[in-house]
Parts: sequence; C-alpha cells; structure tokens
Amino acid sequence: MSGFDSYVAIGDSFTEGLHDPWPDGSFRGWADRLAEILAAGRPGFRYANLALRGKLLAEIMSEQLPVALGIKPDLVSVCAGGNDIIVPGADVDAVAAAFEEGIATLRAAGIEVVIFTGPDTKQMSVMSMLRGKVGIYNAHLWAIAERHGAKVVDLWAMDVLHDVRAWSDDRLHFTAEGHRRIALRTAEVLGVPTGQNWREPWPAASEQATWLTLRRSDLEWTRTHLLPWIRRHLRGQSMGDGLAPKRPRLAPLTERAAPSNLVESADG
Repeated sequence: MSGFDSYVAIGDSFTEGLHDPWPDGSFRGWADRLAEILAAGRPGFRYANLALRGKLLAEIMSEQLPVALGIKPDLVSVCAGGNDIIVPGADVDAVAAAFEEGIATLRAAGIEVVIFTGPDTKQMSVMSMLRGKVGIYNAHLWAIAERHGAKVVDLWAMDVLHDVRAWSDDRLHFTAEGHRRIALRTAEVLGVPTGQNWREPWPAASEQATWLTLRRSDLEWTRTHLLPWIRRHLRGQSMGDGLAPKRPRLAPLTERAAPSNLVESADG
C-alpha cells in the first residue's frame, strides 16, 4: 500500500508515455504504470496526467503546474527541461533556475515531489554529444532536490537503460520495457514495494540489438528524427500543438479518456 491517495504527473513526452502504447493506440508510459502501483489497495486513489509531448519548461510551469497546485494532490512528479537543454545554445543554468522555482512552489504547498535526472547517453552515438549538458543539468537537479526536500529518480544511474532495447527507434523515447523499469524504480524511490526487480538483467542480446548496429544508421536517424526536432523547436513549434492532456482531471484509474493523442513523434 503506497500511502498516496492522489497523484498528478506533469512534463513532456517522457511522462505522457510515448512509445509505450495501449492496445487502442493511446499511450501508457511509466507514469500510468506508477499510478497502477500506487493505487493497489487504495480504492479511493485518483490520478491525473497533464504531460504533453514537445512541451518546453516554461510551458510546463505556466500551463501544467498551476493545475497541479489547484488540485493539490499528495504527490506530483515533475520531469521538465530536457527539451530546452538539447536545443543548440541553451543556457543550462537558466533552465535549472526556472525548474527550481516550480519545485519550490510545489514543496511550499506541502506536496510531495519526485523529479528525474536525464539518462546517460554515453553509448548512444550522436546523442552522446549532449552528455555534458545532461550531466550539468543533472547536477543542478540533485542540488534542487536537496534544497527543497524533493525525491530523485536517477535515470543516469540506471544501468538497465544502457541497453538499446530500453530505447525506441528515435533514440529519444523509451520502449514499453524501459517505461516499466522506470515505473518500478520510481516506486522504489517512493518507498512503495512492488515485488518486481527493475534491475533484472536483460536477456542475451541478438546481434541486431546493439548500439554498434545503430551507429551504422546514424545519418538516416539524424535526418529523420533529430534535425526535424531541432527545426521545430527553433521555430517554436512541436508535435504537441493542438493536443490535450490524456488525463486532465483527477480521476480513478478505471476512468480513461478516449484516445486522442495517437500520433507518435520525435518530440520530447
């Protein structure tokens, strides 16, 4: 039993759950999976997910954070800033400062908060160029958590995410199994037992399931996924434009909105 009766998730595509589809084509993701864990043994548990793909930090803090504050749930998860820091020329320190303002506001309202570091991209060709910026942002996130009493899910330290099978073809989003393991790790950070082990080793990899194999298609991947993503963000556009959150209000898990956000994208 979790001890949480209500949970609101805010953020971008990571929290919306891209590349972890339900049978109807809508997205599940680690936050939905975490809500299922938290709801066990708590019939009154309610959950909202306000996250949308492509959202920048300023949008998350101006559009989603006030809604979460108005709901005032027992728990809010926040993953934001990743879409900002990977844009060329981004000021990582400024992004972290804006992130801290949001966390401070939630904690001042007496809400339990869990945040997420960025994963280690060392083994991911091309994306490895972002490793320094992600590392600096992560250091800020740990300091913010320390100052405000937030909990941290350290994706960087999750060795199981270093396997290519944790990542979708766009190398920006996680597979269903990646999402499942992140949900289990988050539950562990929150002190909620699951009876499952997110550290369980992956099965032996085939020759195709290696980062080396992916490196052979770097040029195609850059053209198909990375460059269009950068162009959209430099123009202030994203694939989340015109879409609505999948769970905009606090409701029991049995109430799931009709699938509307079905178009997959490379937006974070």
